[in-house]
Amino acid sequence: MIRKIQPTSDNMREWIKAYVPDKDLFFLPEDKLASFKEYISNVLVIPHEEFMNHSSYKQIQFANSYEYWSISKEVNYVLVTPPGWCDRLPDEKKIDLFHIQTEVGRGLIHPISDFSVDTSSLSENMIEVKGEEYLVLHKAMWDELSYHSKEELMKEIAQQWEDWICYDYPIKTPPHLIKFTNTFPSTAGSNCLSATLFAITQQEWIIYEWVHPQTFLQSLENEHYHVITSQDIEAGDVVTWENSDGIIQHATYCIDDDLFFNKRGQTFFNAWSILHFNDLKEDWDRFNMNIFRKAV
Repeated sequence: MIRKIQPTSDNMREWIKAYVPDKDLFFLPEDKLASFKEYISNVLVIPHEEFMNHSSYKQIQFANSYEYWSISKEVNYVLVTPPGWCDRLPDEKKIDLFHIQTEVGRGLIHPISDFSVDTSSLSENMIEVKGEEYLVLHKAMWDELSYHSKEELMKEIAQQWEDWICYDYPIKTPPHLIKFTNTFPSTAGSNCLSATLFAITQQEWIIYEWVHPQTFLQSLENEHYHVITSQDIEAGDVVTWENSDGIIQHATYCIDDDLFFNKRGQTFFNAWSILHFNDLKEDWDRFNMNIFRKAV
């Protein structure tokens, strides 16, 4: 049966705590840095290449919140600022900064049209771009909101990542998966590869890891899983989709009757859910599919 799941109150509390990091990051192209020179004496100005290799800012929650994968290649510098720094800028500079962040693809920026809740009290953190209003989240303004307001915003932001529609788990679901089916993590990092490895190894600690493709393939080999030529999927199979370079983009575990134990992404908004194969094909059919089966 298809149903919609909801995060628990504990999930929501942890999401609210982590979603807007303690340090604000602002991304600037080379030609924009000069206009902020007189305001950056108390912030870190990090060259973008150095920033991307910085152990502090490679943490998964920074990457997820600020959506590093969407940042423009034109960015040359990252301003690492304490909470409230942007609020102390002159109004026109703050608006200019927010416009630049929208242009370069920084995360924590959301179209107002995505929200059904009242956002009028947040007008000082809104900008208009091509007739569309956007809300720019940062630590100081987030901390000033009531818990109820954060919760309302968080629910709507979270469902921009996925709709939380899933299936009840089938009768033949392995017992170790039942604890996690159709539930949400409270921390970021777990991805489709770790969820799939947990399904085949029963090692619960693995489900919380952020697993990379080569590690995943090595683990499949260690567990005696091999690619098969047949396109008929059976319970216990692992299905992957890879791009033209042979890099795995997604993996999932077949439970039974076209139902799979799955995680759509590495954020805590992505549930460990039961999905039908048709949903997976819709998401990933543009990639090449492989089926791995355990040798007997």
